[in-house]
Parts: sequence; structure tokens; C-alpha cells
Amino acid sequence: SNSVSLTLKTEKLVPLSLKEAEEFFGNMASQVRLWLLPRARCLFDEPVQVKVAGLRSRQVVTMRARSIDQKNMVFGSEATYRADERGEIDLSRDPSLSGSYVGVEPMGLLWSMRPEIPHRRFQKANSQQPHVVKFSVHEEGEGKMLAEATNERLLMKDGVSRVPVTEGNIRGVLFIPPGRGPFPALLDLYTLGGGVAEKRSALLASRGFVVLTVSLYGRSDISNETRNIHLDYFEEAIKFLRHPARSVGGKGVGVISLSKSGDLALSVASFLPGVEATVWINGCSANTAFPLFYKEKQILPPLNADLAKAEVTESGAYMCKRCLTRSSTEENKDTLVPIEQAKGHFLFVASEDDLNWDSKGFMEQMVERLKHHWKENFESVCYPGAGHYLEPPYGPYCPSSIHSLIGKPVLWGGEPGSHSAAEIHLWMKIQEFFRTHLRCDGPPAEAKL
Repeated sequence: SNSVSLTLKTEKLVPLSLKEAEEFFGNMASQVRLWLLPRARCLFDEPVQVKVAGLRSRQVVTMRARSIDQKNMVFGSEATYRADERGEIDLSRDPSLSGSYVGVEPMGLLWSMRPEIPHRRFQKANSQQPHVVKFSVHEEGEGKMLAEATNERLLMKDGVSRVPVTEGNIRGVLFIPPGRGPFPALLDLYTLGGGVAEKRSALLASRGFVVLTVSLYGRSDISNETRNIHLDYFEEAIKFLRHPARSVGGKGVGVISLSKSGDLALSVASFLPGVEATVWINGCSANTAFPLFYKEKQILPPLNADLAKAEVTESGAYMCKRCLTRSSTEENKDTLVPIEQAKGHFLFVASEDDLNWDSKGFMEQMVERLKHHWKENFESVCYPGAGHYLEPPYGPYCPSSIHSLIGKPVLWGGEPGSHSAAEIHLWMKIQEFFRTHLRCDGPPAEAKL
């Protein structure tokens, strides 16, 4: 327990002796307490201040964090801290001496969590269940637990509506912020395998956006048909999203992507009307893996990978950065997405230590292409030390996991601290970009952060 509760009934009030008072208040003063400030229940993308009090002066302790994801995979971290003269530790002020990270890292116990089994990625697709983290303080090393506290990290704030969508060919989930709107609208092309991942969409809705997240393959995902991708499906999703009943404002929608869905986002912005802003995160400049069709006609062939170029590392994970054929070669030029056709704005985001493929090289290629066509409808940002999976901040960093297409563990790259810092910066950058380019008619809805 990290608190003491006293119930005093006036009719039975008995004065404490001096000795009893000293013992009672002395025990309270020596009790170790672990606080999560400003509150222990918060949104997933919000930081918390972790503080400990009641330790001995200069006492060395081990702090731990533990969580279980939706696949029942256990993730954990630990770090060694030394209390100050008053027996207190503040993670926003005090450095970790050793453990999962070192130095002053206020949220280090969260982003440094690792799976008990290698090559597992933290899975949190269902937005209705919070990410629950147990923080604890222990005597140095493997000593007994001195205090603990539970942090509930919500994916949806109160008032956000979650609506499963099975209309027409669309398979996805719609998130609507509280309030009357109008709201800027986003199409989230973030998949989890073949299904739908809700974390990013739910958090964006909590920040004032109407968001539709969809499976990339539509109904074919259910019937296990060949994964030819049809642009008509995303056109249907945009029309659904812009329906008057959605409280959507502005002239068009935004699209946000990651990895394979990056080239799909480019195609949606380049071939379909009504897309005002596109966020491309660590994707490719060409259509990858599957042919792209529109109105039953193939419009882009796939740029394929050569898995024979994959390198097996000591950990058993593959390094696939050199597997994808260069999209800039003459023989592959037909796979390039004609982004100069896009009417809206682009935000290109590349991690410099992406080991999945050369995201930075693809980004530079697109920037050069737009400049060649005298286009200025883009901005770009690079993150040194960041890996492939740039997600909403404060989740466990993923160095490697099973690749959904090749079925083997692969390295994603990145240094944990730098990757975490990139996620924090990018999350604010994304919201700022969409608010700038998806201005709504009428007064904007206030996001109560």
C-alpha cells in the first residue's frame, strides 16, 4: 500500500500518548510512496511525472515497469536510481544509473520496456481497453518491493465515439470526437497484419479529428482472396468519411500512413480527388508488393523485393534494408507514384536508421521529383537514430518483430532514446500539419488536452 487511511469516530476518540504518536507518525514518515502526477489515469500520448518519497537518504533502489499487451505478451523495464538527501526520487530530475536506460529520462520506464520473448512487437489494437502499466520500487537489485502504483493509459478520452464500419466494401472503425464540430477528417491507413489497428486513430480523435481507420484490403481480407489492392476501396472510404452525418468540415480529408501504406497514401493523394493533406511515414516512393488497380484496370505495377539479399543477424532477425529493388532505375520507373499530380500538401517523414528499407532515400527522391515539377506543396523531416516504426509516443520501442509479409523476424532499426524523442516531436508535428491544411468551415472544435 502507498497510502494510509484513518477513520476517527468522535464518540470513541482516545488521545494518543506521546510514544504512540511518535510511533504512528514515524511509520507514516518512513513509508515509501510512489506517485504518478498529475494523475494515474491519462491518455496514452500524455507524459506522467514519476516520483518516490519516503526512502532513506541517498538510498539506491531499482524501479520497474511491467505491462501485458493484447496478445498476453509481458513487457518490462527497470532502472537503478539513488535518492536525494530527503529520500526522494523524481524521474524528471534524477538520472538512471544503470538498467534499461541511463541518464535523465522522465518516461524512460515506458519506452524502454522490452518483451520477455525476443522479436515481439507491442500490440494494442483495441482502443476500448487501456494500456495498463505497473510501476514499482524495489530494494536494490532483486530486493523486496517497497511501493507500487498503476498507470492506466487510455487510447480514447471520454466522449469519443467508436463506430465499427462494415458498409459496402469498407471494413474499419470510425472515431468521432465529442462536441458539435465541424471537425477535420482523416483516413488512417495503419494496418495490423491484415486487420485494423485503432491506437493512432483513437488518439487522433481524442485530439479533435474525425478518423476512419480501415483494413488495406477491404472485403478480400475476410475471404482470403489474392491481395490485389484497389484504389476504388479508398475512394469509397473517403466518400463515407465526408458524408454530412460525420460533422466533417473543410474542403477535403487528410491521409496518414506508415510503411507499406505510405505508397498507398501517395496513390490516394495523386489519383483521387478530395485529399488536402498526406502524412507519409517511412514508406516507399513506388507502389510496392501488390499491383494497384482502379476501375478494374491496373494503374501501377508492384516494385518487388529480393529476399535473397536479406542478411541474418546474430539475434536470428533478418536485416532487409537492401532487399527492395531501387525504384529509380529505368526498369522500375513505371512503379513510381506520380505525386506531382497531387493537389494537396505532403509531410514526408523519414527515420535515418530505418533498417526495413531506405526511407530517407525514397523521401529524397520524392522531394527531387516535386522540385523538378516546380512543386512547393511539401515539407520533410528526418530523425537521426530513429527506426522504422514511428508511432504515438510513450509506447515500448520495437527493435525487431515478425514481418507480416515474409513471416520472419526482421530488424526495424533505431536507438531507443532517439527513437522515443522522434515519436514525441513527430506526434505534435502531425497534428499541427493537419490542422494547418484541413481548416474547417465555422469555429474550430477545441481539443481539451
